[in-house]
Amino acid sequence: MEFIQQNLLLVAVAVVSGTLLLVLTVYRPGGSRSVTTTQATMLINRENAQLLDIREANEYVTGHPVDARNIPVGSLDERIEELAQFKDTPVILICQSGARSSAACAKLAKLGFSRLHSLEGGVAAWAEAGLPLKKGSRK
Repeated sequence: MEFIQQNLLLVAVAVVSGTLLLVLTVYRPGGSRSVTTTQATMLINRENAQLLDIREANEYVTGHPVDARNIPVGSLDERIEELAQFKDTPVILICQSGARSSAACAKLAKLGFSRLHSLEGGVAAWAEAGLPLKKGSRK
């Protein structure tokens, strides 16, 4: 007890950091729908998951996963009919860092898509994992 009283600041920092670690373990920033690059490649290979790059066209042409379809997040409502065939198949949404794709997952879930995933870390994580990126073309 004397140690705690003499090192109150140190104990407080340890408790706060432990609590934050626990919270971040339970609540991942991408939510329950986020997948790592390894999980994404398994979904692509085993279940023919569709890749949907929701970045703007100028971001998409700088480098995107091979076979990724580009529909910017702002155009999802107008171009939803292009995705209707994928309502019951796995769809992996990709943005630059994973933030926009999480929001787009929630939007598409409200439109009836049942197997949505957000790529944790986005294209940056894809490139860091050494997975192939195609540059220049638009799909």
